[in-house]
Amino acid sequence: MTDTWVSYEIHPETPPEGVLLEHLFSPGITQRQEGMRLRCAELDLPFEPPRVLSNSRLAIEASEFARDAGKHPEFHRAVLAAYFARSEDICDLDVLSELAAQVGLDPVALRQELAGGRYAGRREAVHDEAYGLGITGVPTFFFAGGARVVGAQPLDDFRRLLESFLR
Repeated sequence: MTDTWVSYEIHPETPPEGVLLEHLFSPGITQRQEGMRLRCAELDLPFEPPRVLSNSRLAIEASEFARDAGKHPEFHRAVLAAYFARSEDICDLDVLSELAAQVGLDPVALRQELAGGRYAGRREAVHDEAYGLGITGVPTFFFAGGARVVGAQPLDDFRRLLESFLR
């Protein structure tokens, strides 16, 4: 079995400065974040609820830079940890440059490629594909036979689905 992580900009309308989550999802944001906290606790993962929905455009393009450099898994994990474990703004170029350096990428080259828009077309193509697949939430996991799991779901949901493949 192989997996491929593809970054998807689920809220392309988000302004560069981001949006307070309480304005976007209130009044249910606290309940949603508690559900995420429970999912993270199941896997012994740290979780610091973000206050702001970051504009993820630069983070997605930076992930493609990391993919081309053979460092996508490491960078992807670093971005997720920055946003969900430390509530950092993943739209901030300084944050992305620091994450790049932490995983062995050249932060100067990253800045140059992002400024030049090298990965914008790839980001847009992924968005179009995801829209065509009906993706409405992240993460979305696709399995053989058309099964999918959308969002931060309990670990038991994944176990049941995987067990169904063994029957």
